[in-house]
Amino acid sequence: MDYLLLKHFHMSCAALSGSFFFLRGQWMLAGSPMLQRRWVKTAPHIVDSLLLASAVGLALWSHQYPGQMPWLTAKLVALVAYILLGAVALKYGKTKALRATAYVAALATFGYIVAVAVTKNPLFFLS
Repeated sequence: MDYLLLKHFHMSCAALSGSFFFLRGQWMLAGSPMLQRRWVKTAPHIVDSLLLASAVGLALWSHQYPGQMPWLTAKLVALVAYILLGAVALKYGKTKALRATAYVAALATFGYIVAVAVTKNPLFFLS
């Protein structure tokens, strides 16, 4: 597999992951029973595992690592925030208001991750 193929696979997984999260968040806000379906609980984990594996592959292939490259460090920190916010939004939030707030914050964090990936600049919004 060449670098560009891996990069496009990674971007496709990111788009799928974000789309799954958006859809599950909409179902959460609507109180939909769809959230309880087996495929809804399984598919995002498969996509996210492929996304993470491709990210590690890209880092190794390009010799660009978090801690060494500020934009990758920012993406990694934002990824942890996105995961925690997503968990509150879809699972651990006690109230609908808390879940909705965490959902919006997670979507904004996802947008930040994508913007940093595209610009390779963790402070792109200051440019």
